[in-house]
Amino acid sequence: MTLKDKKILVLVGPGFEELEFYVPAMRMQEAYAEVVVAGDQKGKVYPGKHGTGIDARADIGFDEVDPSQFDAVIIPGGWAPDKIRRYDAVKHIVKSMYEDGKIIGMICHAGLVGISAGIVAGHDAIGSEGIKDDLLNAGATWRDEAAFRSGNIVWGRVVADIPDFCRELILSLDEA
Repeated sequence: MTLKDKKILVLVGPGFEELEFYVPAMRMQEAYAEVVVAGDQKGKVYPGKHGTGIDARADIGFDEVDPSQFDAVIIPGGWAPDKIRRYDAVKHIVKSMYEDGKIIGMICHAGLVGISAGIVAGHDAIGSEGIKDDLLNAGATWRDEAAFRSGNIVWGRVVADIPDFCRELILSLDEA
């Protein structure tokens, strides 16, 4: 399965979950997709949640992103989702891509971004147990599964479920 004609945006911020960022991004690259990393500033280096020194660098700033140029956005978990959801540009990117029927991939705490973008109501959802109440209060229905697709949103639970999350992303992008 190849994604060579797909362009994937990955959002990053301080305290991102390293595995939830790098494994999906590398899996997309392995399938020949173009991957672009966006942060609050182009070129900025963001430390991961676990302080391993496995940082991430933004290729572009949130304000530079043209959502129409991407086929999907992936939002890793960690502490970053609670920080980046405060940016109007992030909410615009996610909501715009969602409304255009593009794939929105969210794992672990990334559902917080979806909540702030106003896209989770009426969807089945999963993530870290720590955001279950937030998702329910935002109008989502909780499902305790490793990963699944609800509409054009691909959900993943936690680090241990990254393989299932990546498989669901690949299938969804292949169908898109």
